[in-house]
Amino acid sequence: MATDLFQAPDYYNMDDLLNEEHKMVRDAARDWVKKSISPIIEDACEKAEFPKQIVSGLGEIGAFGPYIPEEYGGAGLDQISYGLIMQELERGDSGVRSTASVQSSLVMYPIYKYGTEEQRKKYLPKLASGEYLGCFGLTEPDHGSNPGGMETNYKDMGDHYLLNGSKMWISNAPFADVAVVWAKNEEGRIYGLIVERGMEGFTTPETHGKWSLRASATGELVFDNVKVPKENLLPNKSGLGAPLGCLDSARFGIAWGAIGAAMDCYDTALRYSKERMQFDKPIGGFQLQQKKLAEMITEITKAQLLTLRLGQLRNENRATSAQISMAKRNNVDMAMTIARDARQMLGGMGITGEYPIMRHMMNLESVVTYEGTHDIHLLITGLDVTGLNAFK
Repeated sequence: MATDLFQAPDYYNMDDLLNEEHKMVRDAARDWVKKSISPIIEDACEKAEFPKQIVSGLGEIGAFGPYIPEEYGGAGLDQISYGLIMQELERGDSGVRSTASVQSSLVMYPIYKYGTEEQRKKYLPKLASGEYLGCFGLTEPDHGSNPGGMETNYKDMGDHYLLNGSKMWISNAPFADVAVVWAKNEEGRIYGLIVERGMEGFTTPETHGKWSLRASATGELVFDNVKVPKENLLPNKSGLGAPLGCLDSARFGIAWGAIGAAMDCYDTALRYSKERMQFDKPIGGFQLQQKKLAEMITEITKAQLLTLRLGQLRNENRATSAQISMAKRNNVDMAMTIARDARQMLGGMGITGEYPIMRHMMNLESVVTYEGTHDIHLLITGLDVTGLNAFK
């Protein structure tokens, strides 16, 4: 079993801009990844198995809803702490970060923000500890980048709602205890509903054959006349803005997480460049390899500065959706480029499970697509700077 030798790059002394709590939270997550993720992740990825045993550990390090108040089981941390945890988890694996960010931003966040006090007390502590695992149902077979076209719907049957429809590409779905599902009422207005495993007519078939996020559980949500209690409706926000508010939080976490994947690829390539001998010297001594490494650390540093400022804006409730989109798109694209260059530096060894780079490359192909594709985020920025809508 390989020893995790990861050393985080900090070219601009970013630690000086973090407070002691930030560093303590990050270091706890980093240590946990080295102990609990690095030794098992390659095997889990190769077998395409979700390592269920990590769920309780994620709860113990506060990775589930870290910004949720302590009275509901969260850690009451700020947005930068949340970002740093996501960075460290994705350094381990994008699928691990997906599990945590879905739980935090797409399940706990809407229950906390849009739910009733009764819903908060019932679900949030169990989600925070990892006793419950949650998922988020928005994407449908025919509606990905255009979620407003969703066909999943519910009808008021007097003493309950009747839910019909389906969702796909849902992280955590096969094992989720609860699902926050977005559906249209009879007037066409979008609301969130909390659907629990065991409700008659609710099934979660698993998605197989993935070459990306192989250590993450992905599936469908199918609703066939599911009776949902009326008290399971999230009443405090409706319309497409409700799920998009959740996606803002998740995209913020992805912007940090992608840096973790990039850092791992860079650190691996840097170490390899000093050890791999060709033409009687380490390959790190050749100009083309130094060019790759110099560009990697430059782009990582720029992304670190971008996300730190975004975290400060989030803490002040001043970050816009467009600013979050910019960071998500930029950082994932940056990580993909670094993964490709790092893989080249390792030559044939770069495609093996002895090193993490190829796994990161495959995972990032999902990260660049979900929660807003690369192109959609470009159009969000374009709309923001021009005021002209290119979506329609």
